Amino acid sequence: MAQDIVFIEDLRIETIIGIYDWEREVKQTIALDIEMAADNVKAAASENIDDALNYKAVAKRLIAFTEDSKFQLVETLAESLAAIILNEFKVPWCRLKLRKMGAVTGSRSVGVIIERGHPVATGPTGADR
Repeated sequence: MAQDIVFIEDLRIETIIGIYDWEREVKQTIALDIEMAADNVKAAASENIDDALNYKAVAKRLIAFTEDSKFQLVETLAESLAAIILNEFKVPWCRLKLRKMGAVTGSRSVGVIIERGHPVATGPTGADR
């Protein structure tokens, strides 16, 4: 099985996130960069969206979840989003970068990068990517 990467870059979402009282009352912008393991061979051959990892469906699900969430920590939100990707979209591995915009004076963003799941063995040696 091939391991290709389907990605979503700079997905901006407004949500309640943070530990301070004022953060519990105003929506802030987070940005997501997501990489997801997929096998694109079948989709490329058929040109049928049902054979592909539908990045639009993934984005819509993550947007809906995040807009309705009220987490205190970016770590908790990142874990929840990764679980949705792995479980609901049957993705074996994902890397998720979650940035909270303007959270620290003097910086554009702060956040976390997590990897969850297991990369699929690829190549003639079966080595992990």
